[in-house]
Amino acid sequence: MKLTLGPVLYNWKPEAWRDFYFRIAEEAPIDTVVVGEIVCSKRSPFIAEHIPAVVERLSACGKDVVMGSLTLMSLTRERNAMAELAAAPELTMEVNDLSCLGMLGDRPHAIGPFVNIYNEATAKYFASHGAKRICLPPELPLTAIRTIAAALPDVIFEVFGFGRAPLAISARCYHARLNKLSKDNCKFVCEQDPDGLAVFTLDNEPFLAMNGVQTLSYACTSVLGEIDDLTEAGVRSLRLSPQQCDMVEVAKVYRDVIDGKRSVAEGAAALTTIYPVPVANGFLYAKPGSTFITNVTEAQRTARAL
Repeated sequence: MKLTLGPVLYNWKPEAWRDFYFRIAEEAPIDTVVVGEIVCSKRSPFIAEHIPAVVERLSACGKDVVMGSLTLMSLTRERNAMAELAAAPELTMEVNDLSCLGMLGDRPHAIGPFVNIYNEATAKYFASHGAKRICLPPELPLTAIRTIAAALPDVIFEVFGFGRAPLAISARCYHARLNKLSKDNCKFVCEQDPDGLAVFTLDNEPFLAMNGVQTLSYACTSVLGEIDDLTEAGVRSLRLSPQQCDMVEVAKVYRDVIDGKRSVAEGAAALTTIYPVPVANGFLYAKPGSTFITNVTEAQRTARAL
């Protein structure tokens, strides 16, 4: 089992974004790193000047670098930017918007978790057009993951292993609307919430998090207890999504649990200290994604019944 670092989903200060990747390059036991602005193209200019240095540092430290596409393209300039990225022969693109497939032709590429791959037939379609690695959507149960991975043993399958799970993308900006601003004149207010802004239910319980045009879970996905099951199911990499915490330490915890250097309980205790947010693994058991399953035997039994 390898580790992938997903792209930063939030609007971080450019220098903090750059320095984050520099530290990942030099200290984190990560195999593959996805780089780029995938949520909102208006943020792209802030990090653009740092991308070459980040890619160079990551590559020099032995990381495989993948460039993420936008999740939703709606403007001509966005399409042009993604066409330019797709045309770069030295880079591997991770497709998050299906429009990018036409730009790539059948050249080798990756598929991100924002593309709805819910069965083996869909996975086979993408593989037949050049997809070499596929990060499955975070809402898939383990039974579906096992079936899809078994159908394509030559494809590297990845699942969402840590972080607030990305759930939806919109053409409207929630952060702008909340602050009574238009999307075109948002003043980049999303930078005020570098870990997302909690959304509460009517009972005042945190349920979701918003990040500009994106909706995420409030709870942090944690699959430490399912690593053996995911390995047996054919998953070859876990995706760690950057949060406002020490992601180098998060990567070390996952690497240690995978390698048997820490128990699941020890790893879970360490994660609670590193990122003190409620954890969730419900999707893997066909349960509500915001829940954390501890009675695994019962959850697996009911999931099979479904």
